[in-house]
Amino acid sequence: MRILVAEDLYLLREGMVRLIEAYGHEVVATAATGPETLAALRAWRPDVSVVDVRMPPGQSDEGLRAALAARAEIPGLPVLILSQHVEQLYARELLADGSGGVGYLLKESVFDADQFVGALERVAGGGTAMDPAVIAKLLSGGAPGRALDRLTEREHAVLALMAEGLSNQAIGRRLFLSESAIGKYTTSMFGKLGIADDDDTNRRVRAVLTYLNQPGRRED
Repeated sequence: MRILVAEDLYLLREGMVRLIEAYGHEVVATAATGPETLAALRAWRPDVSVVDVRMPPGQSDEGLRAALAARAEIPGLPVLILSQHVEQLYARELLADGSGGVGYLLKESVFDADQFVGALERVAGGGTAMDPAVIAKLLSGGAPGRALDRLTEREHAVLALMAEGLSNQAIGRRLFLSESAIGKYTTSMFGKLGIADDDDTNRRVRAVLTYLNQPGRRED
């Protein structure tokens, strides 16, 4: 994969570069500010980018803004966002365009090399990779009558693990169920969420985005 690393902290940036290269991938560019990140995303159009939310010059949300601007210009451009803390608003903005190829991880996830690189690979493939802590925060609160209320407790559990980017086989291992049982749960969920079976849409991505981007959730 061709990967862009956008992080203003030198040691973390170089650490990610070495980690990514150790797994056989190519880092085509690095960036240390929001404007540099946007310029690099436009110029390189990498297979996936890992982008810090808070970057110079303002140290607010320049990294996220650069990623959103690039995805607006290049629809579906895969981006994995890193954040020191769970920011509900930022995660929702990233998911708002309703397409896949997005991820949101806490920075501490970088220290689990397999998890981090696995997340990059899922996002590059058009999937999602959401930190469990992010999912838990996003799912606090809710509004009555939304589509997810039709799901059973087991279906919620399956969909939450799907949101982390797990395959049906991996979900089955986590829940001590067979892969065929997970397949039946996912088929049922797709029906309840009104997600049609067609060749043009990744139903797993649409289900995850529905799950994570439901309107009416309260902010803490």
